[in-house]
Amino acid sequence: MEEKNKVIREKFIKGLELYYQRLIKSKIESNSDLVVSENGKVVYVDPRKYLKDK
Repeated sequence: MEEKNKVIREKFIKGLELYYQRLIKSKIESNSDLVVSENGKVVYVDPRKYLKDK
């Protein structure tokens, strides 16, 4: 059962990474800010700051 949980966890993490990259890409294409929370405060930042180089 533990091996099955590990496989599911890896798939889940890959899905989150894919979602994250698509979110950043769409924010850059639409030229809009990314809204994040830093120390409990809402902050608008440039999505290029979070872009990962391939």
